[in-house]
Amino acid sequence: MPARENATRSTKPLRGQGQWALGYREPLNPNERSKRDDNPLNVRQRILDIYSKRGFASIDPGDLRGRFRWMGLYTQRKEGIPGGKTATLELEELDAEYFMMRVRIDGGALTSEQLRVVAGISTEFGRDVADVSDRQNVQLHWIRIEDVPEIWRRLEAVGLSTTEACGDCPRVMLGCPLEGVAYDSVIDAAPILQRVVDKYLGDPAFSNLPRKFKTSISGCSRHCTNHEINDVAFVGVDGPDGEAGFDLWVGGGLSTNPRFAERVGVFVRPDEVDDVWVAVVSIFRDYGYRRQRNHARLKFLIADWGVEKFRQVMQDEYLHRTLPDGPAPPASPSHRDHIGVEEQTDGRVAIGGTTKAGRTSGTALAGLADLADRHAGSEGGQVRLTAQQGIVVLNVSAQDTEAVVGELAELGYTVRPSAFRRGTIACTGIEFCKLALVETKARADTIRGEMERRLPDFDTPVTINVNGCPNSCARFQVADIGFKGMVTRGDDGAFQESFQVHLGGQMGTDAEFGRKFRGLKVSAEEAPDYIERVLRGYLEHREGGEPFAAYVSRADEAWLL
Repeated sequence: MPARENATRSTKPLRGQGQWALGYREPLNPNERSKRDDNPLNVRQRILDIYSKRGFASIDPGDLRGRFRWMGLYTQRKEGIPGGKTATLELEELDAEYFMMRVRIDGGALTSEQLRVVAGISTEFGRDVADVSDRQNVQLHWIRIEDVPEIWRRLEAVGLSTTEACGDCPRVMLGCPLEGVAYDSVIDAAPILQRVVDKYLGDPAFSNLPRKFKTSISGCSRHCTNHEINDVAFVGVDGPDGEAGFDLWVGGGLSTNPRFAERVGVFVRPDEVDDVWVAVVSIFRDYGYRRQRNHARLKFLIADWGVEKFRQVMQDEYLHRTLPDGPAPPASPSHRDHIGVEEQTDGRVAIGGTTKAGRTSGTALAGLADLADRHAGSEGGQVRLTAQQGIVVLNVSAQDTEAVVGELAELGYTVRPSAFRRGTIACTGIEFCKLALVETKARADTIRGEMERRLPDFDTPVTINVNGCPNSCARFQVADIGFKGMVTRGDDGAFQESFQVHLGGQMGTDAEFGRKFRGLKVSAEEAPDYIERVLRGYLEHREGGEPFAAYVSRADEAWLL
């Protein structure tokens, strides 16, 4: 990865950053004190025994805005509060008496039975709203605390959970939706990922990390789980002796201080993944910075240490053995998904479709589960969620392809989408999120529709990522066109929803963060006009089959404003 893309490595010694391994055990901020006072995993029992019975008003504030996250629960934004109030109101003023519930779906893997249960919960308890996230989760809204025990009972009956879906802990682990059936896979990582989840999900040893910890374990040759922006990623490679295994990457993440992960340079055999994952997360737990939450992700430690020191500490203090040097993955594409029809290794096909920037419904998910059952044969229905907010139905008979494509369309999932529908994602936005400044889901759909109408023949892959705040849940820094939500004043002096523009970001072999231009902001209403103008300029000035990101890197600034 080009050094210029990552934070400059510091040579200044760091002291008093709350690193446990250096003896700094006294909590340095309220979040650390809360975790010390009570392991966040303990809040589950209070939800079952107290809060679900006494109602929202009975919830301790430390649990409500802190420990509940370890159970996949965030308070929902109160309706009608504009983005200009996000940073000025107290937290309790933003809280509605409802929750967003994140259902943890490691590897994005769901049986039709599991999906049907999630769908039923959405319809019965969440006003039929469901969002597919870009980390392969399903997020539900309008959840009442009184209903949480019954929801958990239904999820756990089919092997699902909300445990550690949020919080300072190992969150959902990403995997390729075609693990085990992709013809071009380097290795089937699904059983390895599941083994790590089974061993360590809810383990108190890792429930108090400095910040969130994101994992990817994938054998996908197209790198669809975006290893460059995970805290730790195991990327499928062929090892020095021809054995398939993994290349280890650490220290990726976006938000307000984006950084691409770096290769550690070691080869990890399939049977070593558990130990190496534990070593990486343990280093983060023990050496990670805990003084300031905006400087606590693993990427900051890697920026200061470098991967050479990280490898040495991992081997000497945690693994107690040396890992062999290993090869880098082959060239990595910048646009990655599994949309369309792909042949499986067994002769059946996998059929992938888009959502509307992640938004779907319980009714549609139930229909998807039924569809998967109808076309899966004796194996039973299998559905996968993607890291691009899409869905994939596995094990479809090739002769049923067109029927399934049509049935998916009726449910709102598009198998042969326009470039704009295929490439547009959005975070939760102001509709439900307390951190958001602008609306995103409907705005993204409006942009998609306008671009299809104005540029109907545009067929070059392009990503348009719409974010409601600087936290980059929808990855605006690595999009061809990334929008970061903000509030500005219009010509009449009134507050209006707007976006800061980032152009030409991408992951892959030529990974780089998008270009920003001083003062370039567009109002939400102007966004379609701006995108049309920039893309028409691209069509006019591109050289041959030049991708949009490459064009942006050399374009005159005037072409991009």
